[in-house]
Amino acid sequence: MLIGELAEKAGTSTRTLRYYEQHGLVRAGRDANGYRQYDDAELRVVHEIRSLLAAGFGLEDIKPFVACLRAGNELGHVCPDSVEVLRRKLAEVDSYIGQLTDIRQRLRAQLNEAVEESLCLTMTCQP
Repeated sequence: MLIGELAEKAGTSTRTLRYYEQHGLVRAGRDANGYRQYDDAELRVVHEIRSLLAAGFGLEDIKPFVACLRAGNELGHVCPDSVEVLRRKLAEVDSYIGQLTDIRQRLRAQLNEAVEESLCLTMTCQP
């Protein structure tokens, strides 16, 4: 299929497909007149790329998943390199959750302090 057909089927743009190709994620052959030609397997690869990007993965992190699909696996996350990326990404997300939990606790404490101070001002609390 031509690049426009792949873009339409994948729900993306031709520019995006060329970008993925530049990063070694999508493969295209060339026909006699130089047009890019994609086989049906590339549609699956593009869906995998878009799914992983939506989950917060970077293009470099996606490469093992694409390689896993190209190796003939039904899923891109079943290969050891993909599993390692998943472990690393999960650790990163867990770290973010920890940081956000700390921030939430500090904000909650500041809000409680502000509410108590506000009540004291309106009720003339004793220090």
